[in-house]
Amino acid sequence: MKPDDPLLKILVCPLDKGPLTLLPADEALYNPRLRRLYPVVDGIPQLLPSSGVRVSDDEHTRLLGRAGPEPGTEV
Repeated sequence: MKPDDPLLKILVCPLDKGPLTLLPADEALYNPRLRRLYPVVDGIPQLLPSSGVRVSDDEHTRLLGRAGPEPGTEV
């Protein structure tokens, strides 16, 4: 999955229905509000609620640093 993929504009977290942040280096989509990481396998997002993994505080901080601004916010 690439950052300019139009699918990213309509993909949402299955739990809170909010936007997800693409983490290309990790091949994952991240929901910083719930701290859930969803894998992207062979270019296909795995967005079942059971596919998401809750991340630790340290991992959350690391992921936010890699992701840049949250979707829907301006810098």
